[in-house]
Amino acid sequence: MISDIASPAAGTGSTRQPMRFSVDGWDPSYGASLELEEQLQESTATVAVDVELPASRWQAIDATTDRALPAAILFVDGVRRIEARVWIDDEISDGAPRTDATAALCASYAAGVVCCSGGQAHLVMAEMRRGLFSVARHASDIVTRAGRYQAHYIGSGSAGVPLMARLSQGLQRRLGEIEMVTAVAARSSVHGHGHGLPADDDLLIIDGPLRGRQHLPRALGYIKSHHSTYLPRELNALVGTLAPGQRTPVFLMGTSWDRHSWYLRLPCAPGAPWAGIVRVECAADLPRSEVTRLADLSQACLGRFASAPYKDTRAPQNLYPIGGLEHELRHRLGDQRLLYRALSQAAHEKSSGPLRSQAS
Repeated sequence: MISDIASPAAGTGSTRQPMRFSVDGWDPSYGASLELEEQLQESTATVAVDVELPASRWQAIDATTDRALPAAILFVDGVRRIEARVWIDDEISDGAPRTDATAALCASYAAGVVCCSGGQAHLVMAEMRRGLFSVARHASDIVTRAGRYQAHYIGSGSAGVPLMARLSQGLQRRLGEIEMVTAVAARSSVHGHGHGLPADDDLLIIDGPLRGRQHLPRALGYIKSHHSTYLPRELNALVGTLAPGQRTPVFLMGTSWDRHSWYLRLPCAPGAPWAGIVRVECAADLPRSEVTRLADLSQACLGRFASAPYKDTRAPQNLYPIGGLEHELRHRLGDQRLLYRALSQAAHEKSSGPLRSQAS
């Protein structure tokens, strides 16, 4: 949203030229679609910008109007929720009393797939899990009246990483695993059971980075918010000039894993320079012709599902199928207050002594 504000000039009764400014439509409770410049980290990724065009010829690329759309577009997403932070007593050693405890997380998480085909959208598959994430090797499942929390041991991880961050990373890995399982199963489902869709005529859109799913065919990672700059400054400036539907040329980037990527502006009202900008990824080992085909296909497909501000506070980046899927998955996680009470009741029933020290 653009606005003009006239303010008095210092020391005079006159007015200055109106100040023009823009407001990011992204709901601030989700952070920002583009982090503030002082917070934006310059990535240490290695970047090759000449995949599609040499750096000297970089320019905005228009959508290809005659691009044939896939018969099915599958949107994959997952949600997670921490239900409670718990403490796990240490093991009994030679009959000695327990004197210490280790922090752990009880969490619910779910993943699902929405298929858009023939002008209609439907939920193909959804999977929900509950888990206990702990560094205690003796941790076991927690059974409550509201469900079982399966124990997952989290290893030592990188030196210096705080305990809660390690547990959160372990939860994220498990969520990524069921996202992949549901994606594979859903793709098999929509091409079978008499649906009549060609086996190779689909596109898989994964909400978030493609990492761990690069081997899936015809798959794109869809990144809604930006925390790092990957392109050289002179090429990064192109991103803010993209018109709705345009994209940057493809570039190859490598961190702890390699992938092709490009920036794309979704349909949106004029506003902040990066309003409506998303970054899209595909596998690094694809031939260049397939990479550019997928990049062109993303232009033809993604804008069709861009959300409107009056319907979604993360518009336009939170695509309608993804927003609807998130809502359904969060509903399936259950009532958070009920789950917390069930965990508290189970802990009380297991308790056999006074509160012990809580050391992590």
